[in-house]
Amino acid sequence: MSTNGAPVPPPQPSLLKSTALSNGTVPPSVFTLPQTAQLEALYTIIRDKDTSRGDFLFYSDRIIRLLVEEGLNHLPVVKKTVITPTGSTYAGVGFEGKICGVSILRAGEAMEAGLREVCRSVRIGKILIQRDEETTQPKLFYSKFPQDIAKRYVLLLDPMLATGGSAIKAVDVLMENGVPEDRIIFINLISSPEGLRTFSEKFPRLKVITGWIDQGLNEKAYIIPGLGDFGERRYCE
Repeated sequence: MSTNGAPVPPPQPSLLKSTALSNGTVPPSVFTLPQTAQLEALYTIIRDKDTSRGDFLFYSDRIIRLLVEEGLNHLPVVKKTVITPTGSTYAGVGFEGKICGVSILRAGEAMEAGLREVCRSVRIGKILIQRDEETTQPKLFYSKFPQDIAKRYVLLLDPMLATGGSAIKAVDVLMENGVPEDRIIFINLISSPEGLRTFSEKFPRLKVITGWIDQGLNEKAYIIPGLGDFGERRYCE
């Protein structure tokens, strides 16, 4: 549906695959949402520079929830048997172990609500990484995690993956705090092929869930076509 309630015309089938998908360059540890007409319509709305802040919030939140649900699909499960209200036995599954979210400030905080909507009482950690003006490298400025984070599966939240520098630093910090690489799932809305390659080569056992893989980076390392500064569009009028 469009912002005025009218159905959104489906895009041409040739547009339904992101660039890296069509080129077959997606690393094996990277998973994208199904590239449907509905998802394309949601991304078209949030990419539009004329979309209002209210609509940007609403439609980006829809995508975030889809991403979180997909991320949960990649968590391990164990067999679990329950008794239904009819007295019948049902052999199902349950999640193995505890999870927590860790948002990369500040844009990653926008994804916390989507996680809380599907995981009641989930613990949330935060990490702030900025560029060191002297070295130009990502630098840790602040972190706060659950005390038992080393025993949890971690959903790392950041909406945009451009060069991959901040995300790589965030994973380094998590691993320094005892979280194994293969217990981290990185969730984001839009990725660049360059960032995905760099990130996945560094952490081949870490799964990445992304909504869309864009064309690439421009000379300023901005994602193209992208959607601009996610934090600015999310938090500023």
